[in-house]
Amino acid sequence: MSTNAQEAREALGARLRATRKDAGFASGRAFATATGWQESKVSRIELGRQAASEDDIRIWCEKTSTQDQAPDLIATVRHIDELWLEWRRQLSTGAEKRQSKALPVYAKTKVFRIWHPTLIWGTLQTAEYAAETFKQVVEFYSIPDDSEAATAKRLERQQYLTKGNRIFNVLLAEQALYSNFGGPDVMKGQLDRLLAVMGLPRLSLGFVPRSAPLNIWPGNSFSMFDDRLVLVETYSAEFSITQPREVELYAKAFASLKQSAVYGRAARELILTAIRHFDRH
Repeated sequence: MSTNAQEAREALGARLRATRKDAGFASGRAFATATGWQESKVSRIELGRQAASEDDIRIWCEKTSTQDQAPDLIATVRHIDELWLEWRRQLSTGAEKRQSKALPVYAKTKVFRIWHPTLIWGTLQTAEYAAETFKQVVEFYSIPDDSEAATAKRLERQQYLTKGNRIFNVLLAEQALYSNFGGPDVMKGQLDRLLAVMGLPRLSLGFVPRSAPLNIWPGNSFSMFDDRLVLVETYSAEFSITQPREVELYAKAFASLKQSAVYGRAARELILTAIRHFDRH
């Protein structure tokens, strides 16, 4: 679980513990008796070691006569859920819905900082490359196949590359140029796309060469939206980071990675070398 989510869960637990004591339940055992729960459940919720469900909150508020606080507490539970979202839940009806959620975030962001060590960032993808990535998502998570709709929704993000005064700082590792999605033809089309977008006035596209000295370990991919939100993806889930001191760490990590990157002519040569590689294969 992300640090943000855990801290929020602990804060919620402390608040619930206070309402329990204010209601005259001096111990978790007494409260467990009143609710019919195990004493260990009360303890885990109050310590932030177990997620409280919305029904748990309603029961808690009923037993502590704090029904007026229930809406706010339930909203807090939902916020904690949003901080750590399992892909299984997000993709339960297919991938298009998750792609749609990104559009409002893009619309209100002015400065993007993107790091992808192994694949091309979604907003720079061709339709063919994106479709191949979604095929893998469908198979890996065993979700409904809406690859075509998901691809179309992802491509909608590209409007923001030339719309408004947004700044896009994008870093890819050299490996991203070789991670083979769809075979040589798809890859060459994708690499040609990178050459085409490099000239966009508000896009800074850099690559970290495979032999470049590193000032920090590469880590997972992450997307930073202004200084307010960072999204980090793992195989099991995506988590949101909004706490300022954590956001600062990702800004620092991005700056460190950027020191190892090449731009302009050197970046173009890396792309051309990758194209020649796929020409030979």
